[in-house]
Amino acid sequence: MSTSPMSGFDVAVVGSGIIGLGAALAAHRRGQRVVVIERGSEAAGASVRNFGHLCFTPQAGLAREFALASRELWLGLASDAGVWIRESGTLVAARREDELAVLQELAAARGGAEVELLSAAEANERMPLAPGSAVGGAFLPQDLQANPRQAIGALAAYLEREGVEFRRRTAVGAVRPGRVETSRGPIDAGRVVVAVNHDIDLLYPEVAERVGIVRCALDMLRVSTELRIPLVAPLLTGWSLVRYGAFSATPAAVALRERLHAESPALAALDLNQMYTQLPDGSLIVGDTHVRGVSVAPFQAESAFESLLEVTRELFGLEHLRVIERWQGVYASGPNDFLIEEVEPGVHLASATTGIGMTTGLGLADHVVGAFEPATTTPQRGAS
Repeated sequence: MSTSPMSGFDVAVVGSGIIGLGAALAAHRRGQRVVVIERGSEAAGASVRNFGHLCFTPQAGLAREFALASRELWLGLASDAGVWIRESGTLVAARREDELAVLQELAAARGGAEVELLSAAEANERMPLAPGSAVGGAFLPQDLQANPRQAIGALAAYLEREGVEFRRRTAVGAVRPGRVETSRGPIDAGRVVVAVNHDIDLLYPEVAERVGIVRCALDMLRVSTELRIPLVAPLLTGWSLVRYGAFSATPAAVALRERLHAESPALAALDLNQMYTQLPDGSLIVGDTHVRGVSVAPFQAESAFESLLEVTRELFGLEHLRVIERWQGVYASGPNDFLIEEVEPGVHLASATTGIGMTTGLGLADHVVGAFEPATTTPQRGAS
């Protein structure tokens, strides 16, 4: 195999998940020559193993900033790249008064344009919950829904049509300023964006150890069932209200967390986020549990799946669920929402480290690439 460097690029992106593809998109639209290096034949990590819930309103701080930037990019990609996007909003079920209190406090802070409170009757009419189980709820109209398996493939295909080069089935052994060493020879590039999610510890173990990044593994299911009405938007529950930043920052969320953990310690031990999305074929994505470690075992306890199915039957008042698929997702988890670091001149690390990559990744990537050049440069959507 030749060891001579491949022809030079302006930007080399390591990893073809949503942040890597977002970096390629941002650099390409700024007129730069881009290569994406992917160790597999296609993306198979966290970016295709999620709900497809683009949850912008539930974010806070820097995550909210990146989420709102991502929203505009996702909407553009629906037309430019053929990404399936549903302007669905998000439904939130409140089955207890303390859950409703969290929604009321967020509505007071954000206003009706972002959080529309629902009465008990409205919630039961708009959500396929067990009849009469909701005391209220909310609708978050700014949120979107994608199909992650379709979205990542469509975005990659669009970038290739636009002239971005891909080096698939190509492993990266080392990165240094101006050069990426790969299993197919070196690639020269003016800038390098490393977007390898939890595998950051394989290329930059000292960074992962210093920052405290580990792996988070989760259990998810896709099921076939008959809901009493279609689920027209991603659905969050009380367990979601103690996870996402905008909800968990409300004073009412403290009491809610205490009640949930006291009443359901087994579910709390699973670190549950009970939420759902319905795909175009009618199947339901069910999730999810969380466990963290430097490494995570590939063996998934059936008890976790049984718990997910049990709470799903209870929520929707169902008897029968047919499991179509089970899977384990793995993503980077750290003390902060993001890893953004220039480790050497021209070598940039970018990762979402709280499991909100699909929601924030495009905005994060655009932020990282935008720092390459003067702030006066403005990317044009759809520009070649």
